[in-house]
Amino acid sequence: MTSPFQKISDVFRPRYNVNFSIEKPDGSILLTLTGAEGVAVKRFISAEQWRDHQQLQRLITSLQFSLAIERGDQAPILSSEGLQPAAL
Repeated sequence: MTSPFQKISDVFRPRYNVNFSIEKPDGSILLTLTGAEGVAVKRFISAEQWRDHQQLQRLITSLQFSLAIERGDQAPILSSEGLQPAAL
């Protein structure tokens, strides 16, 4: 079973440097994604999100959409295998 932190890292590398910081005693983690232009995303991940597979997948999908919008990419398409680039 892949750790939730490895799963997040696998999705966003090599485009972003992925950093996790323990921020709160409740188990929340601060995720920072940094790209060539600087910090792209800072997001708190609750303990419930990183411990539950479905919530973790929703978080990853949300981050992918946010990053695509920030880059000005076309909206990705959600499939059973995750987000895929939109067809032209």
